Amino acid sequence: MAVINLISSPRNISTALMYSFAQRKDCQVIDEPFYAFYLSQTEIVHPGNDEILHSQSSDWNKVLHQIGEIEKTNEYVFVKNMAHHLIHPDLSCLNNWVNVYLIRDPKRIIRSFSKVISNPTMQDIGIRYQTELFNQYPGTVIDSMELLSDPETGLMKLCDKLDMHYDESMLSWEAGPIKEDGIWAKYWYTSVHSSTGFGPKPTDEVTIPEHLDGLYKKTLPYFNQMKSNQII
Repeated sequence: MAVINLISSPRNISTALMYSFAQRKDCQVIDEPFYAFYLSQTEIVHPGNDEILHSQSSDWNKVLHQIGEIEKTNEYVFVKNMAHHLIHPDLSCLNNWVNVYLIRDPKRIIRSFSKVISNPTMQDIGIRYQTELFNQYPGTVIDSMELLSDPETGLMKLCDKLDMHYDESMLSWEAGPIKEDGIWAKYWYTSVHSSTGFGPKPTDEVTIPEHLDGLYKKTLPYFNQMKSNQII
């Protein structure tokens, strides 16, 4: 039995990867179990804020216990986490889990954010904190662009690294939600719900507003460090 702990950057394919693992009969997935904890510890307001706080516990230790109970009855537990949710002062649980870091070109993250936030910050982009977590709690690094280039080969490599057999069912799923979706799915998962598998690798040239070039340059040392450790 093992907990596979996905630590993802924002604006990534973390939900698609969760759907992929949800197709396995030997794996139970959990969708962002520390979301309510994160909201309770910050002044950030997200769509469906109150719904999220009422749908799951905001008690860090209680959530850890819930994950432990699920682990007892499943060969694998895939926990989809966002790096910025993991802000508890005691992250020792990461020493006991199999950590997988999902990264994305920060220029694409910045472009995505800039459509809704005119001046995103390093905290919004998340790559610095994700790198800090990796330095303290090492794990497997995968680049979403590389995974989208060849999902089957990428998933094979990931499963091999995780010491689990590859299951071809991971390549596709039925359109629509899954029962494990967080209550926030209606706000964020529209594109995944209309999909039946991993989408094609984006090939468009990425440009960002000129005033965000400085932010992009600040992200590069962190992204390059993570890239140097990727297996996919």
